[in-house]
Amino acid sequence: MLAPVENRSVSPVFVGRADELATLNDALARAAAGEPQALLIGGEAGVGKTRLVEEFATAADRRGAVVALGGCVEIGADGLPFAPFSTALRALRRALPDDLAAAAAGQEEELARLLPELGETSGGRHDEESMARLFELTARLLERVAADRTVVVALEDLHWSDASTRHLLSYLLRTLRTGRLVVLATYRADDIHRRHPLRPLLAELDRLRTVRRLELARLTRDEVGRQIAGILAAEPDPAQVDDIFERSDGNAFFVEELAVAAHEGCCTGLTDTLRDLLLVRVEALPESAQKVARIVAEGGSTVEYRLLAAVARLAEDDLIEALRAAVGANILLATPAGDGYRFRHSLVREAVGDDLLPGERSRLNRRYAEVLEADPTLVPADERVTRLASYWYHAHDPAKALPAVLDASVTARSRHAYSEQLRLLERAMELWDAAPEDVRNRLRPLDYAEAYPACGCDPDTTPLRYLDLMAEAAVAGRLCGERERALKITKRALRLLEDEDDPLRRAWFWVQRSRLVRSLGRGSGREELTTAQDLVRGLPPSEVHAEVLTHVANWSMLHAPGPDAYAAAEHAVEYARMVGVREIELDARQILGVLMVDAGHVEPGLTELYEVKDQALTENIPSVALNAYVNLPSELEAVGRSREALPIMEEGIAYARRHGLSETEAWVWGNLAESLLSLGRWDEADRACAAAGRIGQGVGIRGGHAALRAELALARGDLGEAGRQLAAAHGYFGSQDRAPQHDLPLTRLAVALAAGEGRLPDARAHLARALDRGFPPGAQRYAWPLLLTGAAVEGDARAPAADPGRAELLERIREAAKKIVAFVPVWQAHDLWLRAELLRAEGRGGPGDWAETVTAFEALERPYDLARTRYRLAEALLTEGGDDERDRAAELLRLAHAVAAHLGARPLGDEVAGLAQRARLPLTPGPRRAPAGTDPVEALGLTSRERDVLRLVSAGRTNRQIAEALFISPKTASVHVSNILGKLGVSGRGEAAAVAHRLGLFPAEVPAGALRMPPVG
Repeated sequence: MLAPVENRSVSPVFVGRADELATLNDALARAAAGEPQALLIGGEAGVGKTRLVEEFATAADRRGAVVALGGCVEIGADGLPFAPFSTALRALRRALPDDLAAAAAGQEEELARLLPELGETSGGRHDEESMARLFELTARLLERVAADRTVVVALEDLHWSDASTRHLLSYLLRTLRTGRLVVLATYRADDIHRRHPLRPLLAELDRLRTVRRLELARLTRDEVGRQIAGILAAEPDPAQVDDIFERSDGNAFFVEELAVAAHEGCCTGLTDTLRDLLLVRVEALPESAQKVARIVAEGGSTVEYRLLAAVARLAEDDLIEALRAAVGANILLATPAGDGYRFRHSLVREAVGDDLLPGERSRLNRRYAEVLEADPTLVPADERVTRLASYWYHAHDPAKALPAVLDASVTARSRHAYSEQLRLLERAMELWDAAPEDVRNRLRPLDYAEAYPACGCDPDTTPLRYLDLMAEAAVAGRLCGERERALKITKRALRLLEDEDDPLRRAWFWVQRSRLVRSLGRGSGREELTTAQDLVRGLPPSEVHAEVLTHVANWSMLHAPGPDAYAAAEHAVEYARMVGVREIELDARQILGVLMVDAGHVEPGLTELYEVKDQALTENIPSVALNAYVNLPSELEAVGRSREALPIMEEGIAYARRHGLSETEAWVWGNLAESLLSLGRWDEADRACAAAGRIGQGVGIRGGHAALRAELALARGDLGEAGRQLAAAHGYFGSQDRAPQHDLPLTRLAVALAAGEGRLPDARAHLARALDRGFPPGAQRYAWPLLLTGAAVEGDARAPAADPGRAELLERIREAAKKIVAFVPVWQAHDLWLRAELLRAEGRGGPGDWAETVTAFEALERPYDLARTRYRLAEALLTEGGDDERDRAAELLRLAHAVAAHLGARPLGDEVAGLAQRARLPLTPGPRRAPAGTDPVEALGLTSRERDVLRLVSAGRTNRQIAEALFISPKTASVHVSNILGKLGVSGRGEAAAVAHRLGLFPAEVPAGALRMPPVG
């Protein structure tokens, strides 16, 4: 049906089909190994079967395969005999003339029935045996041609195939035994009705284990977006993608037509050619069947039989006969449950609907709405409200439609379907002025609005206002990620409120505007919050007042932490309790808990955060619980308790998924990546970081994702990638949001990147600007690493120690550090590290300074930082220590090198290897036998835990088995193994086991099996 349509706009970008293409490539690889392959590819018209075959053929050609394409040709009710095989053999003859001639030698007269170019056919006999002989010769011909090279034979449009082609294909796929051959065939699944002649063949081939069958699904929304971008050679508008995806149902051909229609400004979204093709089968139906099709077109994607019967008002026999005709023509399909009907494709339904007269469409929708109101059991309960709203809306009856649409919006909100809620609210705003005033006056905010408080009005007596709908829509837009739409609604609401004396409503909308501006990267949101705060100043305590104060406290926590922020949070908690708003109170307490931790009241602050999370879960307040899943792990990470944060974040990811809030889930993923980086689980951190970037849409999470990527790339020595990610992070955060949690890490990365690229003046300039701005209270988690990076850059620099500019910068770093608190072990360790780096940069200090730093980090789970400080201690020992310190330095270098290799930290590994080479210290020396009378394990520097791990390594246990035996995590076991390899000076587990055996570390009377694995479960 769709063959005459001209494909003017095939996307140059091949989208989707990754799994299917992988299956085809796997078949090609198996065939290349001498195992013939057979595949059937089904899918509806226009879904992309031919494009998939073309992409696979191109890939196969690049890999040296010979590809022969053939297609069935439709002539009347049947196809041209053997057409696809003839075409494919002809292609093979062009590509491999000598090979095909040799393979056909002696059988040309018979094979000429398929390929006339081989010569004249013999008269021969015409019976079953003659056809079987032809089939056998064809199969053997293909096997011979594919004996020395991979051959792909692709047969398209089997739904038009003739009986002979089907029989030959069946024979071929059942008898292929040898040869590097791939045979694949395509067919339109939507054309294969119950009596189609291809159905028995498909059922037969399904029973063959040698045949794989692929069914192409329609494209996803993301794939449709990429396809449109390829067609238009530009990034499409998300709303346009949503519209085309919904109307095309992901059918690739329809996407192309609709994209062209949209690009050319077609008002209906359907080209005349496409509309005519879609309607041709419908117009061939009997009049009664056409009538039923028109009724179904207005009923929804699926119409229940009882509902259809009530609307159609036909005698039951007449209705069944009409449905039989529509189903037989492949216009309608019965639902799997058999209780309703739907169009085979939604665009056919749309074309039928477009063909209705305006009055006819309204009348049909009114009839649907009336019968559904009379008997709500006609449709499933979970669809009733939404279906009724749609029917009344398309019936063009505002009095009925407005309350129905609002009911549907409430249902959507209750299911966390915020996109649908936004669409319904926008529809309600469209209907508002057209609905009679008495209808509007019967609507109450209590029933339809919960986004913001009543602002001093009695919700039981005050009618719902248009502004209430705008408030609901603004929040729905923010929650579903449609921030631009939400911001437009908010701005319009504020314009409507300019002439009203309603400070509470205005303040509420200014708070929403602040949140949206900040999430879109249009500013920090402070100006909007200041306006809101001015509006509520002097007013009696209210829910809006408490909300404004909470957002002010939150902004201060992020941008200007310190005593003022602390006081603002306390004020917000007080107001929320005063007016009895539990959700706002918990939010404010959470902010206060973060500020308590940052101010040094660590345990009380963390206790507060744990309590808020638990209370929010107990009282079922998801918004607060989700924030707690972000803030609590972040504060645990801030004070060096990364491992404690991990299970909380895993729980938070699951909780966010259950509530459908992907943005919060993305924030938790980002925090998880940060903690995994600290714990030395870099590959896992990379995956968590990718998840955050994949899910999150807001500029904050995207900027944080890019910053984490840059940090990992720097640590692994990929300066180019680090630069790209750093630039992306700056682009997301912009120049307007200077929150310390964003600004200071980006500055640190900029300093490190500039130094890594040899741009020392730029590195110093970045650091100097940060020092000029200063560090606010509570920013120590970002300030310490920045100062440390700056000091390390100066220590590595070749500039003269007496350089006045350098000396001034070092002094500024030292003075800034004096103002930063270090009240937890992780920052105390950083303080020691910074002092050692400053002394190194000034040419002073020695092993004692670095030994103290190493000791501090040995008590923390920060393997990368420990390895870096061990490297510096080894460097100091070799520089200033005597010969007796060389063994200690060698051990430190081995440990640092093992960690660098484990993490993939190439720059650190190169530095360690370089120092070891200069000092002539091998990183993998043979172990020394312990002196008589000493414990050999202690002599090697192994801890008691490492002794246990080495015992299990010697017994041949894996990391996972070691972890289960010792009740530790596999990652911890891996770290212990790395440390053991470094201390023993060996490169692998086998060598470690050999060393343990040679040195007699474990008594022979303790067999390996004595350390039993704990029982499963």
